[in-house]
Amino acid sequence: MPSRFGSRIRLLPRALVRRLGAHRRRPPVEPARILVAHQLLLGDTLMLTALLAKLRERHPQAYLAMTVKPPYAPLYVGRPYGVEVHAVDLREPASIAPLLAGPGFDLAYVPGDNRYCWLAAAAGARWIVAHAGDRPAWKSWPADELRPYPDAPAAWGDIVAGLADGPAPRPYSVAEWPDPPCEPFDAPRAPYAVLHVGASSPLKLWEAEKWRAVAAALAAEGLAVVWSAGAGEEDAVARADPHRAHASCAGRLELAQLWHLVKGARLLVSPDTGVAHLGRLAGTPTVALFGPGSALLCGAGEFWKNAPYRAISVDPFPCRDQHLLFQREIAWVHRCARTLAECPAARCMQAIAVEVVLDAVRTLLREGAAAQARAHH
Repeated sequence: MPSRFGSRIRLLPRALVRRLGAHRRRPPVEPARILVAHQLLLGDTLMLTALLAKLRERHPQAYLAMTVKPPYAPLYVGRPYGVEVHAVDLREPASIAPLLAGPGFDLAYVPGDNRYCWLAAAAGARWIVAHAGDRPAWKSWPADELRPYPDAPAAWGDIVAGLADGPAPRPYSVAEWPDPPCEPFDAPRAPYAVLHVGASSPLKLWEAEKWRAVAAALAAEGLAVVWSAGAGEEDAVARADPHRAHASCAGRLELAQLWHLVKGARLLVSPDTGVAHLGRLAGTPTVALFGPGSALLCGAGEFWKNAPYRAISVDPFPCRDQHLLFQREIAWVHRCARTLAECPAARCMQAIAVEVVLDAVRTLLREGAAAQARAHH
């Protein structure tokens, strides 16, 4: 079975040799080659778009590369912001070979988990920037510059953009992200809404009867309803729609196909998961339901401030009381990372009322209709 051991055997000696053998390092004045090194989950990866936008504005001629988990690479085929992605799976040593064989990088940024400073070093990065405070300290040893997290509350996208010097990037535009190619699939007939009921944690799941109520309200508005969930999450759709009143694509779509499904929709409703961030990138009016997660930290922030997006959260919630973000204790962060063993019922999700969600849905649908009317005049 593949493991990370083989990759570490290749990475660590190479990183040490490159770091110890280098001359006295200085930050580059005008980097020609820039790397963003990480292995974040889908939502966190998509929020790095703010950093890519800033780097492209500051260094328009630079070669910009980013590591991603292999399932996410198809989204980047069109090279948004000119980035070239390297699909890296640390359980497969061969996946890192092209990165290590290249000419190296003048500058690297490591958002989130600082263990990927070692990957950046092994790839020949001559100046590495990461956030301070990661634990244990060995993760950050290859870094040349450690920047503190902000003292004031901010969205993750804006925080990672702050790793790079200079003014904030221009707000996101859908035109910056070309639609990824995908295999044909049975797309629903418009107009339709996508209800994505799956999530990375059972504690992010909304009750089936509430999803059923939202689906009924959307159908009454004249929208076809399409259920969505990841592979292995089909039971969540079955509970929400036991009589199969609406179409379902649960477990059937690859990520690029899901992009096109979401982009063609009048509306997306989703828990706080990667699909909600996909909706923002595609420009689809999106209602995101936040239970244990932070609607501030994972919200639109400044970069997506123009997106048709609404975050629904009961805030404050008494047990959303943990302050950790990537092993850093940050006073203004309020979230919950408890497991089912610690929290057998998702009370924070159960507290979200159907009518609150429908109010946000109706607002976005009205705004979308108004925008369409303006476009035709």
